Amino acid sequence: MNVWHELRFLILVLAVAPFAYYLVATVAALRFFGGHRALPRDFAPPVSILKPIRGLDRYAYENYASFCRLDYPEYEILFNVADEHDAAIPILEKLMRDFPERSIRLFVGAEQLGSSNKVNKLSNMVNEARHDLVVISDSDIRVAPDYLRAVVAPFRDPHVGAVTCLYRGIAGKSFGSIIEALGNTSDFAAGVLIAWLFRGVNFALGATMATTKQRLAEIGGFEDLVDHFTDDYELGHRIAALGYRVEIAAQAVDTVYPETSMKEYFRHQLRWSLAIRHATPAGYAGRIFVHGFAWTLLAMAVAPSLKIAAAYLAGYVILRSLMAWTVGVWGLRDPLLRRNIWRLPVHDACAFVVFVSSFLTRRVEWRGTLYYIRGKELVPVAPEPERAPLRG
Repeated sequence: MNVWHELRFLILVLAVAPFAYYLVATVAALRFFGGHRALPRDFAPPVSILKPIRGLDRYAYENYASFCRLDYPEYEILFNVADEHDAAIPILEKLMRDFPERSIRLFVGAEQLGSSNKVNKLSNMVNEARHDLVVISDSDIRVAPDYLRAVVAPFRDPHVGAVTCLYRGIAGKSFGSIIEALGNTSDFAAGVLIAWLFRGVNFALGATMATTKQRLAEIGGFEDLVDHFTDDYELGHRIAALGYRVEIAAQAVDTVYPETSMKEYFRHQLRWSLAIRHATPAGYAGRIFVHGFAWTLLAMAVAPSLKIAAAYLAGYVILRSLMAWTVGVWGLRDPLLRRNIWRLPVHDACAFVVFVSSFLTRRVEWRGTLYYIRGKELVPVAPEPERAPLRG
């Protein structure tokens, strides 16, 4: 019996850890979002925006067009597709016709330097970019007119080596799409802000990676990242390792999530979980203590009384909602989370399943290609050779 009492006490103590996490994330959001000032108008160096493209995302034209409507004096946009059969090419050609005043260039093909098609294209575009300051974002990103001013502003300080952005989700109608988008603003962004609060940011996010050609050259360029699974994390991490700061821009962007089934949702989330686990193994393992839903259920199951069980449930509901509201609704101004905050327990249950699953595999599917992870590198899984038919 003594062993049981000690085990129960340990579970009840550990189950409080997620509540502390929720409170710290709330404080981080209050400090981050409460400290922003008006964007400067007197600092606007020319910028090259690099967009690696593969296929069509949902609302592709609207996403691309948002980069053509930026309130910024001088910038160019470079798009790069893999080949002339890419479905995005007609959309990009329409974009160039609709915005003749913008400097837009389309590149077809890129030298195969490594396993990441995205980074192969980035290597090509950096060499073609006219300006020293480069801003990279994924193809499913949509931005506001003052986006570039927010991203460029931190570079006024020469000690800043890279800038990245938090992001909201524009979800589809499918349940998987909604749950995936909710996880970003109610969970992932909170973890980024806690890192910012305690040690600063030493990574970048694919929603925006801004740096200079000089900083890129100092880390070996994109050529050194072509086999990395987490090119965005690695870029920011390497720049920070040189002693430069990585800043989070004052403005968030939108990412357009595809219509996904729950199977696709788990596949997407497992891929990103594996990316984080292999980039920061110790930190990822520590995330066991942020899964409040699972810990609350466990605490309720072993609680010595209904009052204590109810206290844990109330603590989870109140503090989880407080963190999500402060980070996502108040800070990131996410209307989707405002409307669906009641679905957080469902998201948290799914997220815990993904977390456990991430320790059981090393294989991921990315843009239709199967890879396995070796350290921080992506290694394509070679298809099995076709066997000649048997002849009688």
